[in-house]
Amino acid sequence: MPSSALLPSLWPRGRRRPSWFAPKVLRTEVLGGLVVALALIPEAISFSIIAGVDPAIGLFASFTMAVTIAIVGGRPAMISAATGAVALVIAPLNREHGFGYLVAAVILGGVFQIVLGGLGVARLLRFIPRSVMVGFVNALAILVFLAQVPELRDVPWAVYPLVAAGLALMVFFPKVTTVVPAPLVSIVILTTITVAAGIAVPTVGDKGALPSALPVPGLPDVPFTMDTLTTVAPYAFAMALVGLMESLMTAKLVDDITDTPSSKTRESVGQGVANIVTGFFGGMGGCAMIGQTMINVKVSGARTRLSTFLAGVFLMVLCIVFGPVVSEIPMAALVAVMVMVCFATFDWHSIAPKTLKRMPVGETTVMVVTVACVVATHNLAVGVVAGSVTAMVIFAKRVAHLAEVTAVTDPDHTTVVYRVTGELFFASSNDLVGQFNYATDPDRVVIDLSAAHIWDASSVAALDAIETKYAQRGKKVEITGLNDPSAHLHGKLSGELAAGH
Repeated sequence: MPSSALLPSLWPRGRRRPSWFAPKVLRTEVLGGLVVALALIPEAISFSIIAGVDPAIGLFASFTMAVTIAIVGGRPAMISAATGAVALVIAPLNREHGFGYLVAAVILGGVFQIVLGGLGVARLLRFIPRSVMVGFVNALAILVFLAQVPELRDVPWAVYPLVAAGLALMVFFPKVTTVVPAPLVSIVILTTITVAAGIAVPTVGDKGALPSALPVPGLPDVPFTMDTLTTVAPYAFAMALVGLMESLMTAKLVDDITDTPSSKTRESVGQGVANIVTGFFGGMGGCAMIGQTMINVKVSGARTRLSTFLAGVFLMVLCIVFGPVVSEIPMAALVAVMVMVCFATFDWHSIAPKTLKRMPVGETTVMVVTVACVVATHNLAVGVVAGSVTAMVIFAKRVAHLAEVTAVTDPDHTTVVYRVTGELFFASSNDLVGQFNYATDPDRVVIDLSAAHIWDASSVAALDAIETKYAQRGKKVEITGLNDPSAHLHGKLSGELAAGH
């Protein structure tokens, strides 16, 4: 009897089996997790150096983040581990106050993320425009590529043909079979070649010593005083915001790739829980990783929590049990994998001449601003905020002119009716006051707002100013056609916004 026929009997009746229980899916998840674990090792070591801590700290953080988020996270198959964004935020704290304060910041940052998640910060994601999302994805691809450039400078000539061979394997091997992920095949083959032929090239072992034992839980070595809290809190809050922004944006990207929804609130809280666990195990904290997530989802085809969980487990097994073997993996093999990820991640359609011709200039500008800010600062949060603000300014400028005013005077010249069409808010209402003929209009003025909507106090103030200007000339203004929300806002604020109130 085939093994697949036995699987249903291994799961209790009446309980829903997890999606990874099918043999084909299980193989994909296991191999995907293994490839991600191999790719995590040099990244975690590099981020540890940025944060100014021992390489084992970054590897421990990647292990605990991946394993924890696989259970409590809201986006299946997304990889969370130690990241450069978090390392950059907490590095000054470690440099100025020591490692104990860094760990305390990671734990407090996790608490902040849980609170922000509970307050519904994930709902803010709906205000991020598509052009910012495209810029975010393209900037990530560029950053991942730029991170590989140092591995190609001042290295033995053999590195370049190895990278080329790795890329060729990942392009052509899937045409033969997709049973085994091409990145894993590339890593195994290139490692075998370099070891068997004795080719001297930089290896994973050159990045730093791998841990030889599992992390042990404990409390941060800091005085539990108010001074410590005030020192740690700003870094913890910055870490919480950066980590959530990266994680939620990456989760949205995975949603689009897999065409499946995810709980952003659960992901926000899950990131907090994962960072708290990581902090108590002496890790440097982290968030979602776009590069490794793309390896898992787009290259390996993984779709469940199992791949994320196994990525963390395999990471520790590879370090502790197979450390000497993993240390021999040439960096060229991992560089080839990450370069392939860059090409797969970048939205090439967004910069195609045909697309650029059709796309509004404002949309392209927002994308370029997002990419430029991320690449310049190496901070995804800065790019997303800058892109979103740019999009808002362009949108406000665009809709500011959408409020139109047309005037009709009755035959006996006793009444003029102004019909206002469009959305009235702080940008569009600024020009409203100047569109009326105060001196020449008859004594009775009707302002018809049946085709308009009042959104804010600026619009109410503008209408009050119009009434005042007519009143100074002895003319009466009647406002009609207000819908219920507009009438409520106008009734509550009209006459209360002048100076002195």
